[in-house]
Amino acid sequence: METDTSPNRSRKPLKRTSIGAKREEKYFWLFISPWILGFTVFIAGPMIASLYFSFTDYAIMGEASFVGFQNFMNLFSDPLFYRSLFVTTAYAALAVPFTIILAIALALLLNAKIKGQAFFRTFFYAPSIISGVSVAFLWMWILNPQFGIVNSFLYEVFGITGPGWFTDPYTVIPSFVLMQLTAVGSTMIIFLASLQQLPKELYEAAAIDGASAWRRFRNITIPLISPIILFNVIISIIASFQIFTQAYVITDGGPDWMSYFYVYYLFETAFFQNRMGYASAQAWILFILIFVLTFLALYVSRKNVHYEYDK
Repeated sequence: METDTSPNRSRKPLKRTSIGAKREEKYFWLFISPWILGFTVFIAGPMIASLYFSFTDYAIMGEASFVGFQNFMNLFSDPLFYRSLFVTTAYAALAVPFTIILAIALALLLNAKIKGQAFFRTFFYAPSIISGVSVAFLWMWILNPQFGIVNSFLYEVFGITGPGWFTDPYTVIPSFVLMQLTAVGSTMIIFLASLQQLPKELYEAAAIDGASAWRRFRNITIPLISPIILFNVIISIIASFQIFTQAYVITDGGPDWMSYFYVYYLFETAFFQNRMGYASAQAWILFILIFVLTFLALYVSRKNVHYEYDK
């Protein structure tokens, strides 16, 4: 029997495939349209508007008048700009490494087969989903210099008078870092998921060769999870430079301006002074700063991060 190899016969499957692809494309745009709408209205739109207002003198109720780069020039001559930037950078310099180290340590512990594993995973993860305001009030009580649990323990057990914590300029930033370390649950979960994907054969071979637990961690675990470490470092940098709730609830920028974080400075400019144009310039400086730090993190780590496709 001869096979029909005419062009018309060969085009039919392609036509049906084309119709199916078009249908799938329509469904794709249909299902993604809520996200596109939300992104346009709540993210892209406000970003474009803030970029425009950063070049204007705008106070919400009145009309915006174009002032060019005057807002940025005023910003770079504002002492509060440098103070808030210093305070935020100091906080990030402490919070980011300690968050990553603690999250990795907890992930390693919770990756081990121990009794009550599910309970401990829930216990360490739960604080990360609690409202920031609730956590702030809790830590205000824990670290209260007069009747807080920590200072009471130090005095009753060791006879030591505890520091002022949130009321002392020298301890306020470490206090915020300490509070942040109780919310490493989401970072820990990401590390835990990556650890569970590591091939056990490598660890078994290393153990047979006599490699200690530390050498296995340094030479196997760290290189294999290095992309996850980089991801969490970048996310932690972004979160650290956007700290606001804790300072707003607990210290209101003090003491001695040592908790006057950048976003708190931006918030005060926008909603207390009604200087929306100036606040928009502040927001774009923050965006550029985070972008530069993210780029530097990617650039510096390019030789230390190992992906699966690396040879």
